[in-house]
Amino acid sequence: MKKFVYATMFLAAIAFVIVIGVAVAQDPTKVAPDQYKSSFENDRVRVLEVRLKPGEKIPMHSHPDHLGYNIGAAKLRITNADGKVQDVDLTDGQVIWFDAVTHSAENTGSTEARIVVFELKK
Repeated sequence: MKKFVYATMFLAAIAFVIVIGVAVAQDPTKVAPDQYKSSFENDRVRVLEVRLKPGEKIPMHSHPDHLGYNIGAAKLRITNADGKVQDVDLTDGQVIWFDAVTHSAENTGSTEARIVVFELKK
């Protein structure tokens, strides 16, 4: 009986971790609808407009392979799902490529971050 209880607890713990992982890796338009707006989508690409005011944060979310086009300058702190933190200074007109990623973001600067994100679909 003890083995059954331990096995059940173990399976419940694994299920909990999987559910939390899925919950963390969400669509940015769902976890941050005030900051992310979908402006175009077809079977090959989705285009998102991002506006992040100074001090605002975007919770953990996921993107497939994508690139971002910065409108104006901004400072962001990006935290990946593995806990790695990166501070980035974005310049006006800068284009950045990203492999698929799960991360959160915070505007640490004094200007609104404005980014057009192009998510590629497989």
